[in-house]
Amino acid sequence: MDFKAAFSFIPYAILGVLPSLIWLVFYLQKDRRPEPKAMILKVFFWGMMMGPLALIFQLTMRWLCDPTAEWSIFFASLGRNDYLFLLNVLAFAPITEEFVKYLVVRQTVLKDPAFDEPVDTMIYMIVSALGFAAIENIVNLIPNGQMTLETASYQMIARFLSATFLHTLSSAVLGYFLAISMLDFKKRKVIFITGFALAAAMHSFYNYLILLFDKADFMPKAIAVFLLFMATIVFWQFKRLKRLMAVCRLPY
Repeated sequence: MDFKAAFSFIPYAILGVLPSLIWLVFYLQKDRRPEPKAMILKVFFWGMMMGPLALIFQLTMRWLCDPTAEWSIFFASLGRNDYLFLLNVLAFAPITEEFVKYLVVRQTVLKDPAFDEPVDTMIYMIVSALGFAAIENIVNLIPNGQMTLETASYQMIARFLSATFLHTLSSAVLGYFLAISMLDFKKRKVIFITGFALAAAMHSFYNYLILLFDKADFMPKAIAVFLLFMATIVFWQFKRLKRLMAVCRLPY
């Protein structure tokens, strides 16, 4: 085992996690009553662990779309089949990533006594998203073994302002609808499905804009406008949930 190579990657791993940690500090300030640090760390950790699971889901769905392909050929052809590539970027990835981020909160938070007010759903969904984004950022640096720390830093700044931010916003939107669904028992499934569909659609549209990034000069501005639009929605959702009283009995 090449320990020197392993240790040399540590600064890059730190860079990969840094965007998530900065956003984490920012969003936690939105909570009037800070959540237990142990729970925050737990959700963040499991958010990171969902990265491999999301990849497995995406690979499985791609395989189901082409079940005749052998796994060796399938892995070798990743990214070279335009149809499957677009399907993955615009459908499989947004759906699976939003689902696994929700799954963390569903399994670790919703029945915990610390979950005591509507805004908690948005906070914990964001924490889960930041954990997921951290491992995604690290993975993005792995294939670039020759990348300098300076180049990696610029890449992480770009992801801090774009991909990592997008993960927090889409998860926050779903967290808002999750909170509302808990306050309306009869319509909770419809409300939740609506929120999930919106979060996945926003994620998908962002991915679409990224695909077009080099196609037109205005694309960077379009991405910035879209993220600011989402941020405005999330800001309003935070304000509205903060006005509500503590969450009533959870139906989950």
